[in-house]
Amino acid sequence: MADDRLIAVTGAGGFIGKNLVCHLKERGYSNIVEIGRMTNASDRHAVFRDAHVVFHLAGVNRPDDPAEFDSGNVGTTKDLCDAIAQSTRTPLIVFASSSKAGDASSYGVSKRGAELALGALAEKAIVLTYRLPNVFGKWSKPNYNSGIATFCYNLARGLPIQVNASAPLTLVYVDDLVEEWGELLARPVLQTALAMPRTTYETTVGAVADILMAFSKSRESGLIDGVGIGLVRALYATYVSFLPADKMAYGIKAHTDARGSFSEMLRTATTGQFSYFTAHPGVTRGGHYHHSKTEKFLVLAGKARFRFRHILSNEIQEVMTEGGKPTIVETLPGWAHDITNVGQDTLICMLWANELFDPTKPDTFAAKVF
Repeated sequence: MADDRLIAVTGAGGFIGKNLVCHLKERGYSNIVEIGRMTNASDRHAVFRDAHVVFHLAGVNRPDDPAEFDSGNVGTTKDLCDAIAQSTRTPLIVFASSSKAGDASSYGVSKRGAELALGALAEKAIVLTYRLPNVFGKWSKPNYNSGIATFCYNLARGLPIQVNASAPLTLVYVDDLVEEWGELLARPVLQTALAMPRTTYETTVGAVADILMAFSKSRESGLIDGVGIGLVRALYATYVSFLPADKMAYGIKAHTDARGSFSEMLRTATTGQFSYFTAHPGVTRGGHYHHSKTEKFLVLAGKARFRFRHILSNEIQEVMTEGGKPTIVETLPGWAHDITNVGQDTLICMLWANELFDPTKPDTFAAKVF
């Protein structure tokens, strides 16, 4: 059954707001009212009064006039509180405060003021106040609300970055945050509380800059690693999101000879490299063995015969495979091997090797199979 609770999101046009609204819609919530700077006061008031849930994300970070901290952070929150005071509901309010709330800066004072205003609602609402540290991710704004956004924007365009390398950094990835908030709606929240995001990352500005700079060089080097989990995964997604649209595609080298072509797609620091090659009809490639290196072959198009010979026992094995019938053929240390295109069309084969090719220690020794 569809959830028809009225969910209001202030600051819906901002970085976190855009990600949150997208996430909530993916979860099936359809009665979402996005409140932004152009929403007039009476409409805001009516939505707040009737809402079951309010995600209060609106705020001022870098105003031209410091007085805007008070009006933009405390004033808008008091408007929300006035509307809730007239509500017949007891809504859930999730407030995006800041880890700087309560410090001596104008921003910190204004965020603490907003917290106090919400705290005065007492029995009229359940308030979860999240004191957020540095939030980063796609759709953040460079030179505004995220240093990582600035780094990613500049590096994706070949521009320099300024790094205070030793500065500590506590990070929250926006996808982790909005997922946590989406889960709040699936269970009852019973009491007002001060909350911290459940997933945070402790690092330094210098460490983050080093990771991002490696990403910016990865298309030239072909080298990338560890982008599937944790902080590096989140940073990689953020960096790629800042690439200009006209840089979605990039070329790689093709090494071509009479047999066909060979191209490396991707190199990793610890888990080998990916490549592909072609072979014309009748062409045989390989004819060597390895002591430690192993490989996995996958024929994408064409028809192939793999032949193997144990270099000590001379035992022979043969495997036939073709495109459209996904089969992994794995080479074993100490077995000479080759691959022949036995079809009528060009053979296209994907290849993974468990280690990077080192021309000074190639671990590749010529040997005929037959």
